[in-house]
Amino acid sequence: MNRFSVKWYLLLLVLALYACTKVINVNLNDASPQIVIEGIITNNPGPYQVQITKTVNFSASNTYPPVTGAVVKITDNVFATTDVLSETSPGVYTTHIVQGIPGHSYQLNVVTGGQTYTASSVMPQPVTLDSVSFQHTNRFSKLDISAVPNFQDPIGIKNYYSFAQYVNSKNLKTTVVFDDRLSDGKYISIAIRNDSSYISIGDTVLLKMNCIDKSTYDYFYTFTQVSGNNNFQSASPSNPVSNISNNALGYFSAYTTQSKKVIAK
Repeated sequence: MNRFSVKWYLLLLVLALYACTKVINVNLNDASPQIVIEGIITNNPGPYQVQITKTVNFSASNTYPPVTGAVVKITDNVFATTDVLSETSPGVYTTHIVQGIPGHSYQLNVVTGGQTYTASSVMPQPVTLDSVSFQHTNRFSKLDISAVPNFQDPIGIKNYYSFAQYVNSKNLKTTVVFDDRLSDGKYISIAIRNDSSYISIGDTVLLKMNCIDKSTYDYFYTFTQVSGNNNFQSASPSNPVSNISNNALGYFSAYTTQSKKVIAK
């Protein structure tokens, strides 16, 4: 190839590369703010709280504005009693009389901005957390320590669980969910895996085990997919599956909870 041909070849290559480049402008601030409702009732004595905020634009700070002045009610459908919550701080609404009882169904009703949002949740029966042990695994020349809850799954009942951990009083802010679809009626010991830097020998570990309903399980399961905190390669939805009506984000959950504090060995 002579010098003239080389020059034309390089010119055509540059033009081809330029033609394949397309600038796409994505406006991340067009999404309208959405209501986010997070409410829980447990088998521990109340009061309980419902927090209501709004989403913010992508470029905004990670501060979600509270929704004030809402009318928030929780009804115990078994006792047919309704608790009208008080706004104890901006966007935080607190119960007065309702108490969490396994087997009871609870209805949440929120009215704000001319819109009504509802959700319901049935509190499952508790499953006893027998003990917490530890699993040691060598990964990449490091010792990986995982807490292992040990418990008997009831036979013939669909059970859903969530687990949270605190290490030296610090919340690891990771919720792990598990269902008994393949483990019905079995004695279960499941490693709650985290990065190896989270738990070291001698650390104080507080492990919480919650018995949740299916809607709460679905929310946290899809939340891990959305956040990329999972090993699944399938497509995930744009938002976690919520049990709250009217396209609200968040969840309302009535669940039983128990915990054990142990020293990592």
